[in-house]
Amino acid sequence: MGEGLSTKRLVGRLVLLVAGMFGFGFLLVPIYDVMCDAFGINGKTNRSAYEDSGQTVDESRSVRVQFLSTNAQGMVWSFGPQGNELVLHPGETREMIFTAHNPTDKQMVAQAVPSVSPSKAAAYFHKTECFCFTQQTLQAGETVEMPVRFIVDPDLPQEVHRLTLSYTLFDITERMAGPDVAAVHSN
Repeated sequence: MGEGLSTKRLVGRLVLLVAGMFGFGFLLVPIYDVMCDAFGINGKTNRSAYEDSGQTVDESRSVRVQFLSTNAQGMVWSFGPQGNELVLHPGETREMIFTAHNPTDKQMVAQAVPSVSPSKAAAYFHKTECFCFTQQTLQAGETVEMPVRFIVDPDLPQEVHRLTLSYTLFDITERMAGPDVAAVHSN
């Protein structure tokens, strides 16, 4: 009899652990946003402070910016940049267009989470406009072009010649929908 009770306790604890892990997975994007805003790390930068600084273009050197995109597990959209890289002078305002397509027959909501590497360069990469600042809602079969406008600060360390801006796209449809909509969407 004692063995059956300990098995029930173990199963109960494992169910709670799985539920906690599932809940934590849904909280990752908002936790990431809060941490990056608070500490200015991993590609999240204070864009308004830079826009008002009046930086000049450093034409004496060039920096290569590479663009990457991935989908988080379960995200079915086609998503990626229209070009692989740009070569620019620090201080220049540049733009890259990313395209997203919802191939499903349902409306979906997504959130892109950016990252800049090398990590020491993130503080010098300033996004002035980005689809990653808001959630993206696409109707069934819809395709959109989403710009990211940015400036690489002329104070970027001299030894950094290449930056990579990458985005991971998360499906947050169920998190954004009410219980009734989420139940209908999952069917």
